Amino acid sequence: MPGQDYFQLLGLQRLFAITPEDLEANYLLRSREVHPDYHQTGSDAEQRASLEMTAALNEAYRTLSDPFLRAEYLLALEGGPSAAEHREMSAAFLEEMLELRTQIEDMRQAGPKASPEMNALEQKLQGRYDEVMQGVAVGFAEFYEALPPGDPRRPVVLRDIREHLNSARYVQGLLRDLQAD
Repeated sequence: MPGQDYFQLLGLQRLFAITPEDLEANYLLRSREVHPDYHQTGSDAEQRASLEMTAALNEAYRTLSDPFLRAEYLLALEGGPSAAEHREMSAAFLEEMLELRTQIEDMRQAGPKASPEMNALEQKLQGRYDEVMQGVAVGFAEFYEALPPGDPRRPVVLRDIREHLNSARYVQGLLRDLQAD
């Protein structure tokens, strides 16, 4: 259902900080209401609407249950820049990632995939990803809690969130590279 707000669809407040328990409870409640099994005796139009609503609920749940996808979705809803519109990341972050990329390549050439060094690097990258995503959470908390609509600082916060998401995507790429055969 194009243009439908996933938060509204699932009966959730538009926030980054949603609990998995609230998300799942709302998803299950709404899924039961519209599931095709409960509309088998309905008209073709009712059955089709049930299937479409179920698909929309599944997509909403999939998007909002992944913190990265949720942040991307929220950023788009709020009119923040896309990754194509704002590609920046801090120079210090890029330098750090370049060093980590070099370590990954050196390790992959040197030895077995499951080496203790690779495991340690994977943990370091996962920790770095968690730190970057914490910056996303802080940015959204500021955006929704401290800056009223119309505040001129809101676009700046959205741009900062975009930079954190760009960084998170970069770290995800390094994790994939590290785990690749």
